[in-house]
Amino acid sequence: MSWNRLALLLGLCLACAAAENAVQEEKDEEGPEPAYAVLFPVWTLTLGVVAFYVLSRYARILPYTAVMFLLGTIMGIAAELGNFQDHIGESIRIWTGINAEVLLLVFLPGLLFRDAMSQNVHLFVFSIAQLLIFAFPMVLAGTALTALVAFYIFPFGWPFNLAMAFGAILSATDPVAVAALLEEVGAPPRLKVHIAGESLLNDGSAIVFYSIFYEKYIYDDLADLGGHDEGEDIDLGKGIAMFLQKALGGFAIGLMFGLGQLAILFLLDRRVSREENIVQVTSIIGIAYLNYYTADFVWETSGVISTVTAGLVVKLFGGAAINDVKLLEDSMSLFEHLLNTVLFTLGGVEWGAVVATGEKLGKWGGKDWGYLVLLYILLHIIRALIFTVTYPVTVRIGLKTDPKETFFQVYGGLRGALGIALAIALDNEVSDLAGGRFETTAELHTTQAFLMIGGIAFMTLVINGITAGPVLRKLGLANSTEARQKIVQSIKIRLRADAIEDFVDLLTQPRFHHTNFALIKHHVPFLADLKRSQLLEAVAKHKDEHGSDYSPPYL
Repeated sequence: MSWNRLALLLGLCLACAAAENAVQEEKDEEGPEPAYAVLFPVWTLTLGVVAFYVLSRYARILPYTAVMFLLGTIMGIAAELGNFQDHIGESIRIWTGINAEVLLLVFLPGLLFRDAMSQNVHLFVFSIAQLLIFAFPMVLAGTALTALVAFYIFPFGWPFNLAMAFGAILSATDPVAVAALLEEVGAPPRLKVHIAGESLLNDGSAIVFYSIFYEKYIYDDLADLGGHDEGEDIDLGKGIAMFLQKALGGFAIGLMFGLGQLAILFLLDRRVSREENIVQVTSIIGIAYLNYYTADFVWETSGVISTVTAGLVVKLFGGAAINDVKLLEDSMSLFEHLLNTVLFTLGGVEWGAVVATGEKLGKWGGKDWGYLVLLYILLHIIRALIFTVTYPVTVRIGLKTDPKETFFQVYGGLRGALGIALAIALDNEVSDLAGGRFETTAELHTTQAFLMIGGIAFMTLVINGITAGPVLRKLGLANSTEARQKIVQSIKIRLRADAIEDFVDLLTQPRFHHTNFALIKHHVPFLADLKRSQLLEAVAKHKDEHGSDYSPPYL
């Protein structure tokens, strides 16, 4: 590091320290150090490295995100019951009290943009009619049916608006645990597009429905806590207008930012400059967050739909403008891993802390665990019902579908990142409104909702995520088609021929004169069953290609 940079860094540190001292004088001396906030994410990422190593070596069947949620749960219970005052305990308390809007802004743009950029856009566009059915009418139906379960079957006494917000959160799916599996076993491309596309679009519709019923819940049911100042009075007409504003407005803003991102990519066109390639990736991450912020907080539309739209535009039209595709894919994968690790651990921490508090205060017990299991079963029944009702339509449009793929789509509807983020946001927002003392009915209701949502996310990740592979194979969806097997076999034959030719070429070089041919055959899979006739054929071909320059290989 140069002396100029070091001096600048020291100057910034001194300035920040002076500003911090001035601010700290006005704060309560017993408040946690702001620097503690840095500890939780870095501790979580380090814990994630250990978890990944153990899972990848000894327990590959367990989903990584589910394990991080479980570790977070243990941390949350320990922090709540132990009331630790150490650095990690204080850091956990800072993060569990994070502002709802900040929480969504930190995690959602990066995850959503990554999901959009990973789509097969050509199949996505071809199946858009099916995906729109999955995303809007089916999400609304799922929201309503889940709300009826929460309102009429659960004994919690929730207001109907809260039940609808709860249903909207649980209507958002996240295929994080099955996406890798589908790639690994060579599942049909149509199934992969349907699962990934449904998740991408229903995130947008679910958060729009959630926003509408959340505003109604705050305004109508929390008036005694100042809900009229925080929420909004929404009737049917205003609700439809709000839906159109958020959905269509989010689409328009996303289109605008997507086109702007394309312009930036085309301007940064010096492919031989690695720094410029890095700046391209930086611009994509920056635009993703600026897009979400502008759509959600400036123009009050849907930041989710806007971010998804921008990501699809860049994916569809920006491929030729991206200088280093591998760098972009690796960077986005890294970013997604970081966000998922922190978010699922934070969700587990919040869930564990709420479970411990509920058990301690007698607000959550054995009967409630039974209702959680019942909800898990009923969610599958609801999802099966709405897919069955829409099957006569989806089987005839877009990429079409079949009963086996539809069954797996029902079973693979895991709940994950968006649901956890919205559940934390809902619980924190109402807790702030009520004073955070866990003394009001509203706090009890949203805590119960958060416990249910967190429990469903964990159960679907563990149960459905682990058993998705066997179910996929039982349905015959993991079996390669005859055409696919022929293609793979043809590629193997070609790669083997190229490997043998390169091998013979290397053996003509004097530096490999003393090479042990048997040892090489043992360690190179393509050469393991190499026959003498095949080797002589490769030597003859090599001789024909080099003519007078031919040198015999050292065999």
